[in-house]
Amino acid sequence: MDKLLIRGGNPLTGTVTISGSKNSALPILAASILSEESLRIANVPHLNDVTTMIELLGTIGLDVTVEENMTIEVRTRDIVNLRAPYDLVKTMRASFLVLGPLLAIHGHAEVSLPGGCAIGPRPVDQHLKGLSALGADIQVEKGYVVADAKKGLTGTKIDMDVKTVGGTQNLMMAATLARGETTIHNAACEPEVTELAACLVAMGARIEGAGTDTLTIEGVSSLQGGEFRIMPDRVETGTYLIAAAATQGHLLLRNTCPGHIKAVTKKLQESGVSITMGDDWIRVDAGAHDLTAVDICTEPYPGFPTDIQAQYVALNAISKGTSRITETIFENRFMHVHELARLGADISFDGKTTAVVKGVKGLRGAPVMATDLRASFSLVIGGLVANGETLVDRIYHIDRGYECIEEKLQSIGADVRRLLSR
Repeated sequence: MDKLLIRGGNPLTGTVTISGSKNSALPILAASILSEESLRIANVPHLNDVTTMIELLGTIGLDVTVEENMTIEVRTRDIVNLRAPYDLVKTMRASFLVLGPLLAIHGHAEVSLPGGCAIGPRPVDQHLKGLSALGADIQVEKGYVVADAKKGLTGTKIDMDVKTVGGTQNLMMAATLARGETTIHNAACEPEVTELAACLVAMGARIEGAGTDTLTIEGVSSLQGGEFRIMPDRVETGTYLIAAAATQGHLLLRNTCPGHIKAVTKKLQESGVSITMGDDWIRVDAGAHDLTAVDICTEPYPGFPTDIQAQYVALNAISKGTSRITETIFENRFMHVHELARLGADISFDGKTTAVVKGVKGLRGAPVMATDLRASFSLVIGGLVANGETLVDRIYHIDRGYECIEEKLQSIGADVRRLLSR
């Protein structure tokens, strides 16, 4: 497995361009199943998770063309396989998003129960409850969800027990081709949900309420193809903002959406970081400021993102004072704590939902191991500020969510290189 070797001590300076959103690209790729016409998708990030989704679409029977600039065109050939296999779905939870589209347009789907990062239970019960309400017969057999709707889906009222991004996306896609009107209450409000809705509307769907907790979908007989551009990745944006702050750098982030990351920029300002922004850029300046530790509590959008919690733990670890980090989304999202401790961070964890971080004057390089997609970047941040060398193992986790990580970091002054496995 590849490793990342980091020699710490260099501030991040210069300009970095934010990639397209992974969490937006994956459901939009799944949405291509809903149309018999070509869907052309621009600004797709070059990531392992995207490759997995492309492979899955090819397995189902879609033609996928990837251009040099990562514009992807998906065309329906003949859907020859309505089964999403375990070997693909186990590696990436977003693969489960093909369930709703396959069921809506073909009346049958067999999708393996999902895998992904080991960050605690992420049940699919809301997906299945909603599809059942739409008229699907749902069975779980030998680790697969087997769904039938031979007479098609019928619009209905769906009350989500909890907010779930993937559940909202799956049900929204299924409802676009259902007969009549579907209303989804307690829907997720994340930008990635809004973007999927915008893409579906561009394909001919009738959706109202995107960005609110109530979605109304009027089913149509078919969807057309079209073109759509993936929005900037808000998690990558927040990650580089925090990395620049931790290294006391000066960084300009281009091709981003400041409105999607307000909860993070607000906390950075509370930490003593200077933040300025325009329509599609953010400038962070931490060079002349002492950092102050701040409390963090993760919440659904527009609250503080769970996907940026670990990165802020790394920042608080070298900030003045003591902070409490409370995780309300996933119960097992503190695996990075023990690895950061190897670098000299002073962090205590109650074993449930809260970590207490006491700021230290500095970190020391050490071998560490990546544990999940987003949290693994906290170890990179730790390595960037640590004295000496930090070797981050199992960086395939990072490659799932961060495009060209070593190239981007090198371009803004980091001493980082990839050690290839043999």
